[in-house]
Amino acid sequence: MELVDYRNQIQEMNEKISDFRRSLDLDSLEEQIAQNEDTMSDPNFWNDSKKAQNLINENNILKNKYDNFHQLNQAIDDLNVLFELLEEDFEDQDLQNELNEKIKNTQKQLENYQLSLLLNGEYDKNNAILEIHPGAGGTESQDWASMLLRMYTRWAEQHGFIIETADYQIGDEAGIKSVTLLIKGTNAYGYLRSEKGVHRLVRISPFDSAARRHTSFASVNVMPELDDSIEIDLRPEDIKMEVFRSSGAGGQHINKTSSAVRLIHIPTGIVVSSQAQRSQFQNRATAEKMLKAKLYQRELEEKERQKAEIQGKQVDIAWGSQIRSYVFHPYSMIKDHRTDYETGNVQSVMDGDLDGFINAYLQWKLKQENPQ
Repeated sequence: MELVDYRNQIQEMNEKISDFRRSLDLDSLEEQIAQNEDTMSDPNFWNDSKKAQNLINENNILKNKYDNFHQLNQAIDDLNVLFELLEEDFEDQDLQNELNEKIKNTQKQLENYQLSLLLNGEYDKNNAILEIHPGAGGTESQDWASMLLRMYTRWAEQHGFIIETADYQIGDEAGIKSVTLLIKGTNAYGYLRSEKGVHRLVRISPFDSAARRHTSFASVNVMPELDDSIEIDLRPEDIKMEVFRSSGAGGQHINKTSSAVRLIHIPTGIVVSSQAQRSQFQNRATAEKMLKAKLYQRELEEKERQKAEIQGKQVDIAWGSQIRSYVFHPYSMIKDHRTDYETGNVQSVMDGDLDGFINAYLQWKLKQENPQ
């Protein structure tokens, strides 16, 4: 790159950090953190343990936002220093390489920070419950569901989230019949809510001896894991519990005892299963969390339907709406039908690079909620 190219890239990043500074109101953020820490130092702070833990969690989010901004600011200051050194000796190849690497890393930090600032929904900070179900089509769609499972697992690992498999049903010949993941970490739901809907794959089937092109579908559902502050009434008489032997992938515990739990909510017909834990008691607790999340999601969607009817809007609230197409043949392209964001780098996306789609969705959602 020429010197002017470095200057322009660094100037763009300087402008972004200035925008962040204006939107954050750092003085108010620092004051709120100080007030929370003062409350936390009160001797009676732990009298209400749930309230105390909620405040600690909220304060940690504020501190991360504050600290990450200052780390970004320092990274850009370092870039400015490196650029000044390069101006004095542009032929220094080691210095150019260092600046190139620093620019690449700082741009990624800026993108991640921008994403985090868009996560302002009520449950965005919560853990996520993610389900994948193949559509009609047997082996084809079951294989596609397993490819999505790998994609989301890679994405979560790359972002430092903890992944637990609550339920896993292996496919008949390949892939999976269904899977439920618990993805734990700050803002897991905020990021992953962009993935809710039907995902469509077009490819030359590896299972077709005639090498014909096939279209497969799989649905993804994403819900926030709810804490005890959300009241969901689970009446014992409304729940039927079944136990069975685990059939998931690997582990000494699998298939030895009937510790896996399936809960059926009789009034709604909702069914959830958990087989990841070692004891029936633990699996029941996990299944109840999943059931609460599904009932709460159902309640919210019903309110949205009623609101849309009152306002005379024709909107599809159903989680089965097709949101994204993954085309492997006759060309390579992945396109989101809500935001029109697309990329030709299919392999990168399938390896977990979803941030472009997530960022585009959050920007699109923000415009939907705040039209100009």
